Amino acid sequence: MKRTRVLVLLHPEQMPPDSIKGYSEQEIIAFKTGYDVVNTLRKARHEVRVLGVQHELRPIRAEIDSFQPDIVFNLLEEFHGEPAYDQNVASYLELTRIPYTGCNPRGLMLSRGKDLSKKLLHYHRIPVPAFAVFPMNKKVTRPPRLPFPLIVKSLSEDASLGIAQKSIVDNDEKLAERVAFVHEKIGTAAIAEQYIDGRELYVGVIGNERMRVLPIWELYFGDAASKIATAKVKFDVKYQEERGILQGPATDLPSEIYKRIQNLTRRICRTLELDGYARIDFRLSADGVPYFLEANPNPEIARHEVFAEAAAYDGMKYSEMLRRIIALGIQRARAKG
Repeated sequence: MKRTRVLVLLHPEQMPPDSIKGYSEQEIIAFKTGYDVVNTLRKARHEVRVLGVQHELRPIRAEIDSFQPDIVFNLLEEFHGEPAYDQNVASYLELTRIPYTGCNPRGLMLSRGKDLSKKLLHYHRIPVPAFAVFPMNKKVTRPPRLPFPLIVKSLSEDASLGIAQKSIVDNDEKLAERVAFVHEKIGTAAIAEQYIDGRELYVGVIGNERMRVLPIWELYFGDAASKIATAKVKFDVKYQEERGILQGPATDLPSEIYKRIQNLTRRICRTLELDGYARIDFRLSADGVPYFLEANPNPEIARHEVFAEAAAYDGMKYSEMLRRIIALGIQRARAKG
């Protein structure tokens, strides 16, 4: 790819330093994606500017006007503190007629709603856990069709925010307590879904019309207190080391299940209109049923996270992965004229 002007958008708190020297491994988590993306693009001799934005669109417009980027590398996962608002930034970029990386606004909208995405996929006969939504300021009444155990989450937040061992409940009293926790501490509606006791699998996808499905990755829980992806399991480096929590290629999957998960991943991406790059999370039950958990448009792409490691395992170097993501954004813009 020719030398390209790239404007990188991210949360102000994720602005990467020039060097990671002196930072602990735990501290690096906050900015590792921005650091890896920016430094890799600069080493490839692209001209890169980084802009931290969160509350105003005006700085984006000003930077586009002054820098005249060939593409915007969109690393925003929220806007105004709301994960659902990242679709508005993507919409704004479309209105400015500037190419950008990652998912389109419609795919962001369909996949960010945990209840909406599950309803759509259930309609298309893709296995999803039974679930119910509990809005704010409403009495918690469990539908009879929803048996225990259940796992209670925020309806709209991601990154395992609010998920802990107590998120798994086995009676109505605990359900009401955990829903109240989500309402009061997270400040969102809650979703309670059937807890699938099984293997946690992640599948990366890169592409627009033609999708390349990456090798299936697994979260190995080691000696973690509960076999769910809590914030501690995902982000606490010391806890991971103490408990032997690892991520790597999913082993010992029968070929028919492996192929089924890959096919389900493609169907999910088409149904939710995802493009650019995405990660689909599954829970594989003991009887071999892969249940859809959630879709992650524009997932974490730091060098040593699931998506990039699966791409590397599939023969795609990190710099090539970023080049491909940029090329897909430019191709989509050209296709739209």
